[in-house]
Amino acid sequence: MEIKQLQNEHRKITENMGSFSIVESSRDLSVSAFNATSQYFMEKMGVRRRQVIATLKGDNTIVIQAGAMQWTLGNVNATTGVKGAGDFFGKMIKGAVTKESGVKPEYTGKGYLVLEPTYKYLILQDLENWSSGMTVEDGMFLACEGTVNRNVVARKNISSALAGGEGLFSLSLSGKGIACLESNVPYEELVEIELNNAV
Repeated sequence: MEIKQLQNEHRKITENMGSFSIVESSRDLSVSAFNATSQYFMEKMGVRRRQVIATLKGDNTIVIQAGAMQWTLGNVNATTGVKGAGDFFGKMIKGAVTKESGVKPEYTGKGYLVLEPTYKYLILQDLENWSSGMTVEDGMFLACEGTVNRNVVARKNISSALAGGEGLFSLSLSGKGIACLESNVPYEELVEIELNNAV
């Protein structure tokens, strides 16, 4: 199988990490008379459409946010990743407290998995670089490799969650593998703070 027109003068792969590639459009050609004005200004402001492509090689699994899949190519199989009634109940509870989908589709096989395009920024992170894992804000999780551990963690300080308008629980990612996050701001604008001997 061969994918044609994945890259052209208006669409390029900007980043590869693990099973994931990010395709970014420099110019959106899907313009009609109804959205031409907004598309014009979006292009001038650098608002670009991005899309994740995951490669399945037969020995890896991709987990995505429910509803994020656009199309697949090859011998790609989807499962729920649910291992019985107790697991299903636990995932539904986790989904309810984190405002994320409790059951996240898992894809295996050989081929390609392409996610829905987004105008948000896509950030790929290697979880091995995060010794204690990372906790992500609600709505940021888009996809990860199946080797990534996904757990729900409670905030230690309830007053900070209430004052900040955030939930009491968040999704925590740890272990080995690559995670893909959706962000409202580009990676270059994020401020990284490293805590040394912090309690």
